[in-house]
Amino acid sequence: MAVSLQSAFDGKRTLITGGLGFIGSNLAHRLAALGGRVLIVDSLDPNYGGNRFNLLGIEETVQVRIADLRDNALASEVIHGQDYIFNLAGQVSHLGSMKHPVADLQINAGAQLAIVEACRQVNPGIKIVYAGTRQIYGRPRYLPVDESHPVEPIDYNGVTKRAGELYHLVAHRVYGLRAVSLRMTNVYGPRMRVRDNRQSFIGWWIRLLTEGQPIPIYGNGQQIRDFNFVDDVVDALLLAAANPAADGQIYNLGSDEPLNLLALARMMIEINGRGGYELVPFPKNRKRIDIGDYHGDYTKIRTQLGWQPATSLRDGLTRTLAYYAKHHAYYW
Repeated sequence: MAVSLQSAFDGKRTLITGGLGFIGSNLAHRLAALGGRVLIVDSLDPNYGGNRFNLLGIEETVQVRIADLRDNALASEVIHGQDYIFNLAGQVSHLGSMKHPVADLQINAGAQLAIVEACRQVNPGIKIVYAGTRQIYGRPRYLPVDESHPVEPIDYNGVTKRAGELYHLVAHRVYGLRAVSLRMTNVYGPRMRVRDNRQSFIGWWIRLLTEGQPIPIYGNGQQIRDFNFVDDVVDALLLAAANPAADGQIYNLGSDEPLNLLALARMMIEINGRGGYELVPFPKNRKRIDIGDYHGDYTKIRTQLGWQPATSLRDGLTRTLAYYAKHHAYYW
């Protein structure tokens, strides 16, 4: 079903949770260009991806509140009167979830329940798009992974992200909340956290390349992954929000260019014009929660919403490396 994003968002009130972070800030830039009235709520916790520099150029266009949405009263206040919520706040570090499982539970489940309940109580007609993850599938039984694949997470983060997703979907089934989940996979691009490898190994690789350091690749580098440039993910978020056919649905994102990590490293080095890599043994704590090979089947979202990735991996990496070459002082 074709929808006009301009008419869907022009003048509409939109809340982005985690909006100072990577995906949220890129979404805020797009919504501002579409004429949306954007409110960002972000805890700006230094352990996560929030960065005020991410709003460069739209600081006067969007509103920002630094707050924690585990506060039920606050959640109700900021949700009241909104037309859309893009629910992107969350704890996405896999190792972090194993080291600090209670905090992971509070953020990815407790805060999500507070948001869902606030929607139900003060704004039941709102449309909410939840940022899910392919991590909930665990180690794939078959490739590509579609939405019918068994859900068998192998780390606590997969468990809590699935719980957050289920709060949205159960509220849809029971109360009619207009919720949809996008299960994302290895999103990369400008404005992501690159100071460490807490949230994205590809972001960490970009920092190392920018600094002239070798990329560490765990194991033999043959692990297959797929990657989505952030602009394409923003397209998917907007289409899911604007299209009533998405209500109550789960959609995988994915790409047509899955490749192994060794090939990815070589491509990044080639684009960067310098750099190197080294194969290193898997740390035990990472090996225990590694999913092996993964790439997603995005047939459902392509068929129902008309989404497919438009940015080639080479083009996306080129744009990303150029961004950090110019702005690295604001990211580490």
